[in-house]
Amino acid sequence: MASEPRRILIVRLSAIGDVILASGLIPALKARWPKAELAWLTESGQADLLRHHPGLARLHLLPRARWARAWREGRRGDVWREARAFVAELRAARYDLVLDVQGLLKSGVLARLTGAPERIGLGSKEGSGWLMTRVVSRAVASHRPGKEYRALAAELGAPEAAYRLEVVLAEADRARAGALLAEAGVGGEFAVCCPFTTRPQKHWFEERWIDLARRIQRELGLRVVILGGPGDREASLPLAEAAGAVNLVGRTGLGEAGALIERARLLIGVDTGLTHLGLATGTPTLALFGSTRPYLEPMAPRSRVLYVPRDCSPCRRRPTCDGRFDCMRAHEVDAVLAAARGCLA
Repeated sequence: MASEPRRILIVRLSAIGDVILASGLIPALKARWPKAELAWLTESGQADLLRHHPGLARLHLLPRARWARAWREGRRGDVWREARAFVAELRAARYDLVLDVQGLLKSGVLARLTGAPERIGLGSKEGSGWLMTRVVSRAVASHRPGKEYRALAAELGAPEAAYRLEVVLAEADRARAGALLAEAGVGGEFAVCCPFTTRPQKHWFEERWIDLARRIQRELGLRVVILGGPGDREASLPLAEAAGAVNLVGRTGLGEAGALIERARLLIGVDTGLTHLGLATGTPTLALFGSTRPYLEPMAPRSRVLYVPRDCSPCRRRPTCDGRFDCMRAHEVDAVLAAARGCLA
C-alpha cells in the first residue's frame, strides 16, 4: 500500500450473518490505521447492525428492495435519478481504499463506482476481480468465526487479537425489547431459540425443537423465546404452541432482536444470522451446524458448536441425502440439552 489510507470503505451488502461475521473488520482496521475514517456500504435491511457503531464515521445504505419495487411499478426514472445521486454520494466521500468483502459483481461495481484508487476484493468472482486493483483469496484454513475477513485483516497488517465481532445496539432497541418481554409475561431468565434459516438443509427438525424447548423450560428453569423474521411467522405458530414457548417471530427488527439476545441466558440456533448475533453480543450460544459450518471454534468461552461430520458434509447448497438431512438428524435432543448445560456452567 503506497500510503496510509485516510478514508476506508467496507462493502458488504448482505446477508445478516455475513455482516455480523465481518463486523470484526471495524476494530481490526482501527487498530491498523487509528487515524483513518471507516465507513460501510450495505443494504438497508442490515442498517440496525451498523448504524450505532462508534467506529464508523459513515454508513451508506443501498435501498435495493425499494428500487426493485419502484422498477416493477414502472417508476424507472425515479430509480435512475436516485441511483445517480447515490453514486455521487459515494464519490463525494473520496475514499482512498475500498474493501469489497462480498466479492460479487454487484458489490464490485459499487466499489469501482466510488472512484477509490485502491480497491481490494475478497475472493472476487463473477468477473468482479477485473474491477479491483488487488484480490485476496477467500480460501482460509481456519475454524474461527469470520475466518476470511480475519485473513484479510491480517493481510492488511492488522493485529490478530484486534479482530472481534462487534454489534452496537441502541438504547431504544433495548427499551423496546424490555417492553416486548413484559408484554409476553417474561419476567425472569429466558433462553432464545432461533430455528429458522434460508435453506431446508440447515434446519433442525420441528419435533426436536418442541421437545428441546419443553425440556429447557422444565429442566433448566428458563422460559423459551422464539425469534425469527417476518417470513418465518407462519412456520413458528405450531412450533411455539406445541412447545409452550413465547413467540416473538416477526415482531422485532434486527436491533430489537439483538437486544433480546443480549438479555438472554442462553441462545440455541442453526446457521442463521441471529445465532451469530449471539456471539457478537456475548450471550452463551449453542450453534447446530450440518450442511454448513461457518466456524467450529466460536472464540467465546461459554459458546459451543455441535457439528457431526459426515463424508458428504459440509454439502452447503448441494445436499446428496435425498432430503433426509442426515447431518442435522445426527443432533439428538439429549446431546443438545447436555451441550446447553455446558454453555450455562
